[in-house]
Amino acid sequence: MMPHDRIGQLAQQIGERLQNASQAPEDIQKGVHQVVRGAFDRLELVSREDFDILMDVLQRTRTRVEALESQVAALEAALDNDEQNEPMAETAAASASVETDKELSDAASEATTRREGDGN
Repeated sequence: MMPHDRIGQLAQQIGERLQNASQAPEDIQKGVHQVVRGAFDRLELVSREDFDILMDVLQRTRTRVEALESQVAALEAALDNDEQNEPMAETAAASASVETDKELSDAASEATTRREGDGN
């Protein structure tokens, strides 16, 4: 049911209650109160207190999400730095390996040269 229909229905019910104006004002007030209460119950409204509580929960949740987003961004940045440093580390390790191989080769050549020199 559309809100406009509900308002029209509410107005009709209040009008019916007020037609009996000869009733005591307290009875009219009780009848209107019942009609309005029933209309509000059907509209699924929340109290101001419930609304404020939910807004507080929402604000805390947003704050927590923002904190988690910043943590994720920091972790991603750290991961990117590690990935960028990893190829450098691999290049440095390969370079060190080549240098070590060259040193070993030079040492072997020198040892061979010495042996040949000693053998002469």
